[in-house]
Amino acid sequence: MSNPTYTLKQAFAQPAALTMFFFGFTSGLPFLLVSGTLSAWLKESGVSLEMIGLISYATLTYSFKFLWSPLVDQLRLPLLGKLGQRKSWLLAAQLLLCASLVAMSLISPHALMLFVAFTFLAAFAGATQDIVVDAYRIEIAPQEVQGALAATYTLGYRFALLASGALALILADHIAWGLIYQSMAALVVILMVVTYLAKEPTRSEKKFDSFAAMMQDGVIGPFKDFFVRYSGLVGVALLLFMGLFKISDQMLGVMAMPFYLDSGFTKTQIGAVSKLFGVWVGIAGAFIGGACVVRYGIERSLFVGMIVGGLSNLLFILLSLYPANIEVFVAVIGGENFAGGFLGTAAVAWLSSLVNKHYTATQYALFSSLVTLPGKLIGGLSGFMVTSIGYVGFFVFSTVSILPALILFLWLRKRVKVNAD
Repeated sequence: MSNPTYTLKQAFAQPAALTMFFFGFTSGLPFLLVSGTLSAWLKESGVSLEMIGLISYATLTYSFKFLWSPLVDQLRLPLLGKLGQRKSWLLAAQLLLCASLVAMSLISPHALMLFVAFTFLAAFAGATQDIVVDAYRIEIAPQEVQGALAATYTLGYRFALLASGALALILADHIAWGLIYQSMAALVVILMVVTYLAKEPTRSEKKFDSFAAMMQDGVIGPFKDFFVRYSGLVGVALLLFMGLFKISDQMLGVMAMPFYLDSGFTKTQIGAVSKLFGVWVGIAGAFIGGACVVRYGIERSLFVGMIVGGLSNLLFILLSLYPANIEVFVAVIGGENFAGGFLGTAAVAWLSSLVNKHYTATQYALFSSLVTLPGKLIGGLSGFMVTSIGYVGFFVFSTVSILPALILFLWLRKRVKVNAD
């Protein structure tokens, strides 16, 4: 069903759309630097697949970001606080990310334990950025255009993947990994300027008599509000669905890079196809997903995205049958990235529709954390799974894992209505 309030042009022409492009970039930049790209650096440094899988648990910070999201929602930072609640937290996270990337570049995986510590710190900074940016997006524009904002956010996010993925991998064939991570830190400095110049969203703030009262509202309030709106079995099923509907996509991330390398592709080929061509296809998928959300509604778009996203994992079996075949590689990456882009935009719009704007950062952080947690937990053990059942078995398992989410969706669709405002 089409949205009667906004046309596609009006939705994408919102001033907030440009801001979300840059904030999408700042959110996307660290993710591969602590996951996929990092896996290539670790493998080249002689780190085992099992250890690479375990180190990927650094990205669990993205799944547990709801633990400190009440602070982001409620606590005003000293000194930076005058910039506004959202801008000050984003700038602080960017400062921490920049310092962590520089530290990683100087230490290298040869001092593995210290290197991993700064990897976790970088991931923490990236997860904090996500908390702020997601809250900013929901607060800066009405619900009707969230699909469009999700698309422009995804565009910026995918451009960041070009930098931290394709560009980093291609450069890794010519210069040291440390210099690459220092270059990424320099990009973060540029993004700090954008953050400083951005508009702070208008939001209502409660006044509290004490820090304890503030944190009680910030910690207990979001959960109480959710279960008041979605009580009993519906609330539990909704949370379970959040943890399952992107599990197929989430669990593949860690082993993708080692799989490409084991399939006989060079880092330059992987960068050009997976992180360059794939990003552009993902952008197309994201914008088509955003247009579908505006035109046909959030729920229909999400259901289609789930099916396409799950089935796209089967494409990797083709690559296992035709290793080092660049044409097959292009086709597989194209299908997988289009599906991921489409599903990602629909997912962001759907999660945003469930948020109470008084608890924007905390509730969205909880929802998005639940989306990533099961896949990340399985992904951390993916090295052991590949060793025992092989890549093909792992890809089949990742595809079948979407079935419980599809069943839950059909049960929930008549029991959960998205917000109209």
